[in-house]
Amino acid sequence: MAQAPSPAGSPRTELAETLKSCRSSYLGVAVFTAVLNVLYLTGSFFMLQVYDRVLPSRSVPTLVALCVLALGLYGFQAVLDIVRNRVLIRIAGGFSEALDRRIYHLLVKLPLRAPQMSGFEPVRDLDAIRTFMSGGGPPALFDLPWMPLYLGICYLFHPLIGLTATVGALILVVITFLTEVKVRQPSIEVSSLSSKRSGLAEASRRNSEVLHAMGMVGRFAHQWADYGRRYVSAHQRAGDITGGMGSFSRALRMALQSAVLAVGAYLVIKGQATAGIIIAGSILSARALAPVEQVIAQWRVFVAARQSWHRLNNLLARIPDDREVMALPKPKATLSVEAVSVAPPGVNTLVARDVAFSLKAGQGLGIIGPSASGKSSLARTLVGVWRPVTGKVRIDGATLDQWSSEALGEHIGYLPQDMELFAGTVAQNIARLEPEPDAKKVIAAAQAAGVHEMILGLPNGYETEMGESGTALSTGQRQRVGLARALYGEPFLVVLDEPNSSLDHDGEEALTKAIMSVRARGGIAIVIAHRPSALAAVDQLLVMRAGRQQAFGPKDAVLRETLKAAGPQPGSPPGAPGAPGGAAPPTPLRATLGPVAPIVRAREPS
Repeated sequence: MAQAPSPAGSPRTELAETLKSCRSSYLGVAVFTAVLNVLYLTGSFFMLQVYDRVLPSRSVPTLVALCVLALGLYGFQAVLDIVRNRVLIRIAGGFSEALDRRIYHLLVKLPLRAPQMSGFEPVRDLDAIRTFMSGGGPPALFDLPWMPLYLGICYLFHPLIGLTATVGALILVVITFLTEVKVRQPSIEVSSLSSKRSGLAEASRRNSEVLHAMGMVGRFAHQWADYGRRYVSAHQRAGDITGGMGSFSRALRMALQSAVLAVGAYLVIKGQATAGIIIAGSILSARALAPVEQVIAQWRVFVAARQSWHRLNNLLARIPDDREVMALPKPKATLSVEAVSVAPPGVNTLVARDVAFSLKAGQGLGIIGPSASGKSSLARTLVGVWRPVTGKVRIDGATLDQWSSEALGEHIGYLPQDMELFAGTVAQNIARLEPEPDAKKVIAAAQAAGVHEMILGLPNGYETEMGESGTALSTGQRQRVGLARALYGEPFLVVLDEPNSSLDHDGEEALTKAIMSVRARGGIAIVIAHRPSALAAVDQLLVMRAGRQQAFGPKDAVLRETLKAAGPQPGSPPGAPGAPGGAAPPTPLRATLGPVAPIVRAREPS
């Protein structure tokens, strides 16, 4: 399990550093193991004394004394074995607990940095390592170095007995090596297919309505059955190999005991050993090979843990933990985007190129454009979810990576397209699951989002349980609660991605008021929309097409330029706005966005 020492000057991995903190505990386990392996000699020497001392002398007191002594040593051995196992379990628990927070941070970052990987893979890897550390593998590995002690005592009994035991040990070592070679590929397949099954199960759970409504359950079931069949096949191959090798090693150990008995009997016949050596040598040789047999029995668990160790190590190195940064003052002045280019995580193709603009406190920006123009990708970059490939996003002059994620989150409100709520009460969701939410802030956010009256109408008001993903509310209600969550704590930057996609007329009016309230208190509001009503409260407009910034500036001026560039609309009568010879297009938002509906009509996919 433990990695080889790192070369001089190279940093140790996070897992190795965490395991290093358990060094003193493992040292105690090593001491317990040393005492236990000395105590394991009790049976051999008891039999040796019975055959060579008690039987020839026919002394009952000697037999009683030996029995009492052996019983005490066996009891001490049991206590030490129990303590050792409990210590190993607690070492595994401490190791897991030390990494739990880091693994959770990795879990939530994984979709943003490596979306092709299963989100639960780090959790499964940590569980596999903990399972091995708390199982029978470590005791067997701790016992392995003591195998030469037993073989050495066998040689002291007689070289021929020691040689017989050594041959058996070498055969078991070869079996262990073959087990490693043959079980490696099936174990990799088991791990891969397990991840695929988990991903398919999660996708099916989240999309159960679509699967049932559109008759797709059977197709997913066929895919599930295919994964299951391949998983079982790989699992069976791995089990057949380890089980077969384990059975062969047990049979070999029993055969070796018989061989040692036969060799001992031959030596007694030749007058080169006593009768007690026959039994003692047989027990010692079996004990010498027991750790190897236990290692073979635990080999599949060991291989799974080793794969998890390397995979988790690589992932931790690929996605480092957030570094400690100095606390910055609360932002209150500007947002600047400096030639930002964006690519989705794990993809080399840019979806937004060289976007640049600047906003001041109290301004509102609307972002429009056709589907796949990079609007939502830009939004994710503005709130720090995605990192720009080139360029910088700055708040009050500081780039986003100069803030810790927790500190930055207090100053940002974000309503994504695919908005979900969490299990808990309405108040807990609005308060972003703060342990002790401020009731005044919760109500203020709900009022700013125009959702306070709606919440009071729920069965338990703010204490209404949402259910998983907020299923207790309608789609429009969830979106309005999500808006309140984005406004909680009066963040400086509020980014809303299609915030009116599920809203009725009253909801759209509340949205407009919410955007105006952000601007009125000195915040910056950015709205991505396809419906004109969402842009009523902004004063700046950014037009994007094919991932590039087409225009930026005051809303009415940008709309006029957009209309002019679009030319006459099909079916526009002469003299109409935007038609040849027509008057200049009117500046009110609803009037101006009508002719450019092709720019803003389609919904951008996530």
